[in-house]
Amino acid sequence: MKKSVGIIIGGKSVEHEVSIITGLQVLDNIDKFKYNPIIIYINKEGKWYLGDSLHNINNFKTKKLHDIYEVLPGFKNGKLILYPHPEIKKSIFSRKVDLYEIDIVFPAVHGTNVEDGALHGMFQMNDVPCGFGSVLSSAVGMDKVIMKNIFECYNIPVVEYAWFYRSKWEKNKESIINNIERIPYPLIVKPANLGSSVGINKAKNKEELIKSIEVAVFYDRKIIVEKCLENVREINCAVIGYEDDLITSLCEEPLGWKDFLTYEDKYFNKMKDKDISKRKIPADIGEELTSKIKEYACMTFKSIDCCGNARIDFLLDGNDIYVNEINTIPGSIAFYLWEDLGLSFTQIITKIIELAELQQKQRISNIVSYDIDLLNKISGKHK
Repeated sequence: MKKSVGIIIGGKSVEHEVSIITGLQVLDNIDKFKYNPIIIYINKEGKWYLGDSLHNINNFKTKKLHDIYEVLPGFKNGKLILYPHPEIKKSIFSRKVDLYEIDIVFPAVHGTNVEDGALHGMFQMNDVPCGFGSVLSSAVGMDKVIMKNIFECYNIPVVEYAWFYRSKWEKNKESIINNIERIPYPLIVKPANLGSSVGINKAKNKEELIKSIEVAVFYDRKIIVEKCLENVREINCAVIGYEDDLITSLCEEPLGWKDFLTYEDKYFNKMKDKDISKRKIPADIGEELTSKIKEYACMTFKSIDCCGNARIDFLLDGNDIYVNEINTIPGSIAFYLWEDLGLSFTQIITKIIELAELQQKQRISNIVSYDIDLLNKISGKHK
């Protein structure tokens, strides 16, 4: 009997639309002889939906999602149960609305509230196998400040940076600016917990720094400011596996970018042009640098206890390598980095699902209760 796989898309995230693209790519490429895939859509208000029209990207483009219905997530015996919302009975649906049991969750989501461990926590607590790691790896991989702190502990090179809370910016801007300006201009200002270049700007002086921060604080309570390397090259490498059993992809170099890729560069232009000249695979960086980047990619993956398939983004300044960030759920699952190694998109999806099952098998083998009858050993009365 085929296992049901719930492919979750959307979410309360500024990367909502990107997630829809990734999820429907997964739907198109999942092995349907092994699995029964079901798209689960979380809208921007956090409501969950099912329905056949969710399987067609054109319906999202035209905003004509007919015959979808709201469901409520529940859990039983290590499965995600999707119950029709009670209001369904009052709706225009005349057909029977089924209850769905999901064996494995494949989160094709990006950004806050979904990729940051929020979804993983719900499934992890209820023993449902879920792709792409854990609460820990997802949360750390999203927060660029904590991520860089961990990288430094493992002697993984990162560019010079400073960070602060939005609340402190509101109270003492000059103090924060003085601290940031210990790093020479130009600078890159980012929300600490977003991806896809949303809210990111370059600052070449104090005036631009203030403007960039004022944009970033709309998106997050924590802001990171990094040294902007001039004439730098971006190199990306993916890692797939779990614990010590890891393999690395080819390295790629996105072409035509300068300081950072905008949201449109990453997604709109890529889909519009469908031009592989936008990236060079493999990157033309020589064997020695390629080997070192792959080594750092595995170190980065292991440092946050990642699982599944992650893409690590590097900055190359001459021969100096810096890890920029790790994407624990990369857009399009970074399938294009594996194709020339003979690993198809379908095989990548299958591997991620199998690793999710392996990780869950390890979790349920742990002792999670220890009965010492502590309550009856407490003396005295407590109200």
